Amino acid sequence: MGWDGVAGPLAAAGVLFRDAAGRVMVVRAVYESRHPVEVPGGGWEPGDATLRATAVRELQEEMGLRPRLLALASVDWAMSRTRPPIVSFLYWAQPLTAAELAAVRLQEDELGGYAFVTPRQAASALPPRLSRRVAACLRAPAGSGPVEMEDSFPVGPVAAGLPPVPAAPYTRAAGLDLAGGDRPTVAPPLDRETYYATRPRIRAEVQVLVAGPAGRVLSVQEPVAADRETPRGAAARVLRERFASVRAPGRVVALVWLPGRAPRLVYVFDGGCPGGGRSGGTAAGAGGRPDRGRAGPSGGCSRSARTGGRRTGGRPRVIGPPRGPGHRRRAARRGRRV
Repeated sequence: MGWDGVAGPLAAAGVLFRDAAGRVMVVRAVYESRHPVEVPGGGWEPGDATLRATAVRELQEEMGLRPRLLALASVDWAMSRTRPPIVSFLYWAQPLTAAELAAVRLQEDELGGYAFVTPRQAASALPPRLSRRVAACLRAPAGSGPVEMEDSFPVGPVAAGLPPVPAAPYTRAAGLDLAGGDRPTVAPPLDRETYYATRPRIRAEVQVLVAGPAGRVLSVQEPVAADRETPRGAAARVLRERFASVRAPGRVVALVWLPGRAPRLVYVFDGGCPGGGRSGGTAAGAGGRPDRGRAGPSGGCSRSARTGGRRTGGRPRVIGPPRGPGHRRRAARRGRRV
């Protein structure tokens, strides 16, 4: 039985703890033999108000910790023909104190130990996709905001500063000095296909901000579904179909979480100035998927125009719900910090 194609991605959130020596925390999952090493975290549940809440809940349940989360480190969109898309957030967290580490209590049916490892060790111990994701977060310049990724490869303007690096040999948990015990591997409670079929889904949408040369927002396109393609690919499609532009979308200027029975995660992209100036981005590839090369700033626009009239610095902003025909003042209170 393959993926049935039901719309909506799965969502997950993990946490990056670093110690004073710059090492990062990893954990060993007892039900994973093929890819046993992970970062702390887990999947979104309907009771979680946001993915930030997902990360906190998972750490409380599995390690007895209440992390003090900081900025969003990355957002990764992973596609596959055999499962739904998965959107994964990684958060930075304040370092754990000695007292907090002493109080760690691992959930026995989930984790078999934890360790702090160097970036080089993490690159080998983590599965290839997660290894790329964590490595990009560790390499990203401080204060640059979350790294946008597809299949754990940096995409968009951020990709220029994070060129690919050779993959490290995959060693899994070999050689890790695990604290909290080393429980044996057990069979997972669900097979892979059943797990994907029964997990709750969210909905994904994109919105594109288009500005004129003077820096005024000319169009705030209504959010469109992005459940069956990458958000960046969906934004490129919007620019192509609605604005006749082959310019690649710029950076993600905001991520919006709209709670509800089926929560919506909205990527808000800088659409630049499609009607003026030289092309400053990378042309979209086949099917609207942008190339992985450099996507520079939108040409022919002032800096304020490239950010929808706002000076946002290097960080995507988390804003309230996008405006729509039925927008009301109370709707502005429904957006949640991601």
